[in-house]
Amino acid sequence: MTTTHAAFRVTRRVLGAPTVGPFLALILAMAFFSYKSDVFLEGQNLSLVLQQVMVVGVLAIGQTFVILTAGIDLSCGTVMAFGQIVMTKLAVAEGVDPLLAIALGIAACVGFGLLNGVFVAGVRLPAFIVTLGTLNIAFALTHVYSNDETYSELPSELLFFGRIFTIGDADITYGVPAMFVLFGIAWYALTQTTWGRHVFAVGDNLEAARLMGIKTRRVLLSVYVVAGLTYGIAAMLLVARTELGDPNAGQTTENLDAITAVVLGGTSLFGGRGTLIGTLIGAIVIGVFRNGLTLIGVEVVWQYFVTGLLVILAVSVDQLTHRKRA
Repeated sequence: MTTTHAAFRVTRRVLGAPTVGPFLALILAMAFFSYKSDVFLEGQNLSLVLQQVMVVGVLAIGQTFVILTAGIDLSCGTVMAFGQIVMTKLAVAEGVDPLLAIALGIAACVGFGLLNGVFVAGVRLPAFIVTLGTLNIAFALTHVYSNDETYSELPSELLFFGRIFTIGDADITYGVPAMFVLFGIAWYALTQTTWGRHVFAVGDNLEAARLMGIKTRRVLLSVYVVAGLTYGIAAMLLVARTELGDPNAGQTTENLDAITAVVLGGTSLFGGRGTLIGTLIGAIVIGVFRNGLTLIGVEVVWQYFVTGLLVILAVSVDQLTHRKRA
């Protein structure tokens, strides 16, 4: 009886883990699309899924940090778009050294993260309002700075992470392993450092964290700065993947997909609970659905419809879980 009870408790704990739901959704989606399409499980197609996921996945790393503190960043995609325009225009039109152009593009994204952090942590404005404002600012600056021009014929340094290496019959860009490395670094920072524990504490209960001696404003500010850094890296990967500096890139689906990946991955919108592994799975789920629906001939508009249903389902589960914990 004791053994049975212990096994039940272990099973319940495993099934209650936040990453189990997203993982099961991924397995079921892959099974469905492999049944409907003979091409889906081919190595070349799966590598294409990962290439499509890498930009959104890196954006979602920063978004995870923000949502863990019970905030949200609506500006992530537009900030990334501004960063990639800064990189490409400096390198192509201004003759700036490509590596310096990349650094300045990333710095521009970090600057937006700092701006978000100052208003959220310092002025205590709601993250939704602040990032809605910076979304519009970044959008405007992107089009003003680029003059609505698209920059091509980029230096090779900007295209490095878009280069391909082959494993079996699959062509994989260097951006894909870069994404996994970034997830590993972010996981370590969040789970194995004092800073990461403080991020969880701030998201779980801001006032309690302050009374424990945690410098909550400093933690919140650092979260938005780190998020800006990840958006800058995502901008670099976007440039390498598209081989263009496009003022319209990243300002539509990437914004919402990054938030969707985090929510699908089991990170609570109420803060204090979530994992980066779940976010990675959530990003891959989005990639699998987009790719699989395309393979079976579903129109793009219905792909957005399905993604919307997934978000509502994930948020509903999060809401019910939060009520049970309350």
